[in-house]
Amino acid sequence: MVVWGAGAVGTRAARQLLSSPEVADVLVADRHPRRAEDVARALGSGAAPHPGGQGALDGAAALLLAAPLNGPKVRNRPSLVEQAVRAGMTVVCTSDRLADVELLLGLGSAARASGATVLVGAGMAPGLTDVLARWGARGFDAVEELHVAKSGTGGPACARQHHRALGEEALDWRDGNWARRAGGSGRELVWFPGPVAGQDCYRAGLPDALLLVPAFPGVRRVTARLAATRRDRLTAPLPMLRPPHPEGEVGAVRVEVRGRAEGGREASVVGATGAPAVVAGAVAALGVLWSLRGTLRTGRAAGLGELVEDPAAFLAELSQRGVTVESFEGGSARARA
Repeated sequence: MVVWGAGAVGTRAARQLLSSPEVADVLVADRHPRRAEDVARALGSGAAPHPGGQGALDGAAALLLAAPLNGPKVRNRPSLVEQAVRAGMTVVCTSDRLADVELLLGLGSAARASGATVLVGAGMAPGLTDVLARWGARGFDAVEELHVAKSGTGGPACARQHHRALGEEALDWRDGNWARRAGGSGRELVWFPGPVAGQDCYRAGLPDALLLVPAFPGVRRVTARLAATRRDRLTAPLPMLRPPHPEGEVGAVRVEVRGRAEGGREASVVGATGAPAVVAGAVAALGVLWSLRGTLRTGRAAGLGELVEDPAAFLAELSQRGVTVESFEGGSARARA
């Protein structure tokens, strides 16, 4: 098992994997070899650093990517992914960068040819939110709208990516067509589960719609928003004014599902809270384990909304790893439908 990326998410994913009986050992690689060595040492028995390069995947059953794919300093990463897919391996990627998700989804034909599983966007959002959408849609005759919102960041790489995303075009799905909107527009007050509560959220360059539209055939609208302050929105086109924290504080996700059920219009609201790096690490690790057990759909590149056949079972196992899911109970959700 190879974990590429020794940041906040990769470290926690590696720890989750090492605590599972299906995984005997984990090789940790990073563009900074010293960091991989430090993380492997901290993880203890079963973990070892790996310099990367040729032979990085020799003997590995799966590749977990917890780092951006196409930054200037990691140009070898896409070829590593293609090598894994050609070998029929499981590839799990936590990146929520729009370009990374598009690149990985483009490997669908190669995955079908080799029987590989490419799990795209296996983090808090997308990732957990895709499973929440499937779970929230239980009992619906038809899902018409999906609205995703996220608050909080994991490690520094995640914080920098969210900063960039606020300055990028948003990608929404509306009535069978892709709609591009200005990042930082469309302010909406979103109520997350406590203690995060109400946050102003804005459109941003997020990949959620790319993964949810194929998972819900016939859906009419899919949107995604990111919690931010006015200062975040205004400074998004600029470099970050101060270094991000080593790890973000408590974050949350919220998914609203609207559609038809029993002849009427219904809405379901589900969400979760937690430290984003911890939640993302648990989701990514569980994605790897489900693939190794043969409980994910194979031969495709897709998000968890497509690959997980039993969302309730996935969420139940995730709760054993400390991730608690909540559903909204009350009249306002139905009134908004």
